Amino acid sequence: MSIFVDENTKVIYQGLTGSQGRYYGLLNREYGTQVVAGTNPRKAGEEVEGIPIYANVAEAVAATGATASCIFIPAAGVRGAVLEAAEGGVEFIVAITEGVPAHDEAEFYNRLRRDFPQVQLLGPNCPGIISPGKCNIGITAGHIAEPGGPVGIVSRSGTLTYQALYELKEKGIGCTTCVGIGGDPVPGTSFIDCLEAFENDPETKAVMMIGEIGGSAEEEAAEYIANHMSKPVSAYVAGVTAPPGKKMGHAGAIVSGGKGTAQAKMDALRAAGVRIGLNPTEAGEHMADIVADLGAN
Repeated sequence: MSIFVDENTKVIYQGLTGSQGRYYGLLNREYGTQVVAGTNPRKAGEEVEGIPIYANVAEAVAATGATASCIFIPAAGVRGAVLEAAEGGVEFIVAITEGVPAHDEAEFYNRLRRDFPQVQLLGPNCPGIISPGKCNIGITAGHIAEPGGPVGIVSRSGTLTYQALYELKEKGIGCTTCVGIGGDPVPGTSFIDCLEAFENDPETKAVMMIGEIGGSAEEEAAEYIANHMSKPVSAYVAGVTAPPGKKMGHAGAIVSGGKGTAQAKMDALRAAGVRIGLNPTEAGEHMADIVADLGAN
């Protein structure tokens, strides 16, 4: 199995007629993802290489039965696009766009929780999600992802998401699903959301987690792992050498007031029984050991 998306997921691309949306939408379709529609109110009735364009998500859902959407539109329009997708009937929304105002993120995050609790939002400012061999939504390069499991991956970092997939593939280890949750201060999907889903997925036997400095998400994940996870976890936390007050890449990646340091996060995870790598390769080696142990039992 996989979490959140699989070979049956039908996806609408909001922004398919734009250059980035077109490029990745067609690339995802080539991978095998069911990209069934795009939306653009000014280009309704047109097609992008055989993919029909509808005026809005509700029309696209009614015509195709889509259950997911991927947002490739400028930051100023993401708030409206997320709410349009939820109101249109999709259950899983992937917002790739970076630079979305934190005020907008907080607004649509709380609106989804209040009015559309059945909708799962991934992002904004994330690479997306891939269930290797089944479905790829976003900008992850499919060729670096080995299908088949038994490892699930969840990562705050975009680039290190790809590194985690590469490290496992180099060791011949497959991935059930890899989720890039993004590094913005108000993520739609958290570490805990993914850890819970992996814990409940029978084909995922272990989890690799990539964190980074800033906030308290890793510490909260550590508490969840200690109290609710039966499956082994390996992890790497980026930003060990980051100076206090320095933002590193993501809006959420900032150490302030002595909180949010890589060391504090590693200590919390280690106390929860997580095997900590000091770099992505070492975290991958820990996971290889875990998988070998699983095979021996």
